[in-house]
Amino acid sequence: MNLTHLREEIDAIDNKILELLTKRMNVVRKVGELKHRSGTSIYRPEREKDILNRLKNLNEGPLNDAAIEAIYLEIFAVSRNLELPERVAYLGPEGSYTHQAAESRFGAMSEYLSMNTISSIFNTIESKRAKYGVIPIENNTDGIVGETLDLLGKSNLLIVAEMMMPIHHTFATKCDKLSNIKRIYSRDIAFGQCRNFLSEYSLDNAERFPVDSTAKAAMLASKERDSAVICSHIAAKLHSIPILFENIEDAHTNKTRFIIVSDFKNKPSGYDKTSVFAKILNSDKPGALMGLLKDLNDLNINMTKIESRPVDDIGDFNFWFFIDFEGHYDDKNIQELFTKRGEELKWLGSYPKFI
Repeated sequence: MNLTHLREEIDAIDNKILELLTKRMNVVRKVGELKHRSGTSIYRPEREKDILNRLKNLNEGPLNDAAIEAIYLEIFAVSRNLELPERVAYLGPEGSYTHQAAESRFGAMSEYLSMNTISSIFNTIESKRAKYGVIPIENNTDGIVGETLDLLGKSNLLIVAEMMMPIHHTFATKCDKLSNIKRIYSRDIAFGQCRNFLSEYSLDNAERFPVDSTAKAAMLASKERDSAVICSHIAAKLHSIPILFENIEDAHTNKTRFIIVSDFKNKPSGYDKTSVFAKILNSDKPGALMGLLKDLNDLNINMTKIESRPVDDIGDFNFWFFIDFEGHYDDKNIQELFTKRGEELKWLGSYPKFI
């Protein structure tokens, strides 16, 4: 079999793929019409997770699970836009890591709103100017994002999905030679995370200009031929800056957990996580938290995270406890927990856990 025959075989397969995708999208449109009439949310994270798990179980290679997920997340995004185009707000500016996380879930076709603050994302969704908000909640090296927790405590919006995204830095420049680079733009924290790279490539002598975001850094570097930038892959692409090196960070374990917030409740998927705020009176007293932890244990609820957050309540200094545990709000044992401690708990959402 020669190259021409192989290419003809690929063309025939591509034609079949397009035929099947068209057939899928026609069914999607019918689903969208039913959802629109019933008022059901277009984005169903538990359904998408179900499809991905089923396909991964069927997969026999040569595509790995990550490739299957990447392909189908884009198909899901196109499908949602056919059903009903909806806006996605994210913590900007354009080209930020949150923008990258949003596009990884909602695809290139969605309409995105770049917001300057996390609070503006909540306001935008609450006022119906966007349907979904993508925000960071914690980083495995820098810890929890306090503003996100505080706003979840005050808002009626729910967490409907989570993503865990590795944070990889790229080095991009329009300069012809590394030795000609006079200045490097980035965030302070990104400079710190790439010390070894800068030293290894003799870039210590280039002047460093810290700015408030790597996306802004990319915009500045794009205007100067003797400058470079440490930024996200998407920021370099948006500003048409050639990428010289990928994954230049010293530690390759840096990850950020992002959440998607919206105004609807997920159905149980069988592999869910629930987030709550627990407000325990006299939480500064010895043993105040022990009763709740005992209830979780007695009800066979597996807690996966707990984080304290101070709150000033009517003059009394207390703590909220942000808690993640396995299971869905509708599960029997979790309903028992809310029946017993409902006045102390604020439900923040149940959603398919990241695997």
